[in-house]
This record gives sequence, C-alpha cells and structure tokens, in this order.
Amino acid sequence: MTEVQFHFNVPDRLLYACRLLRKALRSGASGVAVSAPSATLSRLDRTLWTFDPQEFIPHLLVRENQPVPKRLQRTPIWLVERAEQGGHHPVLVHLGDEPAQGFESFSRLIEIVSTDPEERDAARARWRHYAGRGYELQRFDVGAS
Repeated sequence: MTEVQFHFNVPDRLLYACRLLRKALRSGASGVAVSAPSATLSRLDRTLWTFDPQEFIPHLLVRENQPVPKRLQRTPIWLVERAEQGGHHPVLVHLGDEPAQGFESFSRLIEIVSTDPEERDAARARWRHYAGRGYELQRFDVGAS
C-alpha cells in the first residue's frame, strides 16, 4: 500500500519541492515524479534551473500526449500533469489541489502544503480523500522544524 505523507506549513511550495528533490537525488533515490497543473510545473521547471547555481538537478518536463524519448527515460525527476505519466518512478510529489489520481501505483506519495489558507483547505480535502480509502497518513509539520 502506498505510504502517504503530508508536509505542512511550507513557506514556499516550489522551493521546498526543489530542496526535497535535491535531497532525493543525493540519497540515491531511483526516481521521483512531480504532479501538478501545467502552470505550476512550468514554474517548478524554471525554479529547478535556478535553484542552486552550483548544482544541476536533472529533470524532465513531460508534456501531455508527448511520449518521453528513450534517451531521456532514465532522467531521475519527471514533472507530469497526471500521476500515471510518472512512469517507473517509485515516489510521487504532488502539488495539485485535487487528490493525485493514480497515486496508488507509487510506493510513496508526498503532498506539499503551504501556509496559504486556500491551499490548506484543499489539503484537508485531500487528507479526507486518502484517509477515507484506508491509507495511513503521516504528518510532518515543516514550520515546527
């Protein structure tokens, strides 16, 4: 069963996602998919390119209905609109407002929640969605660390 984690009280979702993805790469993770609406993915793509001038975080922005070329399929981080586009990656980081459709095929789902009241309300609905389906949820208060 998929391990579901909520990371709450994040000051900036995109910067936090960048740090999380960098940490995953450094720890040797075999791959991470990030699902979000197209506009959020475009902003994350730009942020990943400028996040750390001393370090490159290899990633691929996967567009809807465009197959991933074979030479790029081993890219460790995929930015996708729908979770099922995440290919073979074991971890899904979700930045959308609605529950991640297709998250069940991942070993772990990480929901990133900012301090914005609207995002928190949407996160509460996602929490209820996953809990209502029997998933055990883990909560990490980023603001407390």
